[in-house]
Amino acid sequence: MSKFKLVITMAVFVLMLTACSGTNNESGKAENKDKEVESSEVEAGEEEVEPAEATSVEITDIHGTVTVPINPKNVIVLDNRSFQTLADWGIELAAVPKAVMTADSPYVKDEKVQDIGNHREPNLEILAAADPELVIVGQRFANYYDDIKKLVPNAVVIDINVDVSEETETPGENLVKGLKDNTVTLGKIFDKNEEAEKLIADFDQSIEDAKSAYNGTDTVMGVIVSGGDIGFAAPGSGRVWGPMYEIFGWVPALEVKESTSDHQGDEVSVEAIAQSNPDWIFVMDRDASITGITDKVPAQDVIDQSPALQKTTAITKEQIVYAPADTYLNESIQTYLKLFEDLKEALGK
Repeated sequence: MSKFKLVITMAVFVLMLTACSGTNNESGKAENKDKEVESSEVEAGEEEVEPAEATSVEITDIHGTVTVPINPKNVIVLDNRSFQTLADWGIELAAVPKAVMTADSPYVKDEKVQDIGNHREPNLEILAAADPELVIVGQRFANYYDDIKKLVPNAVVIDINVDVSEETETPGENLVKGLKDNTVTLGKIFDKNEEAEKLIADFDQSIEDAKSAYNGTDTVMGVIVSGGDIGFAAPGSGRVWGPMYEIFGWVPALEVKESTSDHQGDEVSVEAIAQSNPDWIFVMDRDASITGITDKVPAQDVIDQSPALQKTTAITKEQIVYAPADTYLNESIQTYLKLFEDLKEALGK
């Protein structure tokens, strides 16, 4: 082979090697690019995977921490502070104590909802027959907590009672915190957290408004009218009105020793109430929401027709506020919200 041909052959060989090297480089780049795309797709896929929805939630009742199923089936509620909230949220219930509920409650009207009766003679066997996942105890039925747990051992039983009795030192704080905490609890259990937050925000605002409307010096008298009689609702422990002295800083027109949270009020004479000459009288009509009372007299008539009260400042200046008619059987957060709005309206005039 001539020297010229040898040079040509070697040049061709070098060109072939260079081409192969370029092809390998391009292939490598393509492979790397494909791997990057695959990696990006995997990462993107991982970001799109949503976590599984929780099926239970931990709540704290007065006995401790309890794990409760979210949106449980066959729910039984025995707490008068909860019915309106659950009804407003459209929650179905298996059984309730219809005998101590307002007649216009959708649960009372619904024949499919079983009646456990009142707290004095409840038909607790209905609980066992209903095979509930959850039983909510509170207020009038709080004393049955242990009995119910034994009766339905497979159910979750929670106790959301709020202590505003004469034994507690902070009835106002307990009432406000209890109503708010219980609303949060119900929101978690029935997946109504946004609704619960809105309700609590409105409730907080109503407290601030009513507190701002009070001048800090006018004297206040809370009473409960039942069976045509006027009972004294003691500051602190008195039913409905008692805790509000702490919440709003009211000045009591009258204080007595050994007062109670009796549902009809303490036996203090109307004359003693009149002699205290309250600037304001706040009234709860116990009989207004109770069916079956044939001879009930409206609280307003009782107050208007009481000779002893007619010369008091509250009467002469028409400074009287009546709690919503269903308050005795419906001490829900909505009831207090409405009541606080009424107090703001009256006190702010």
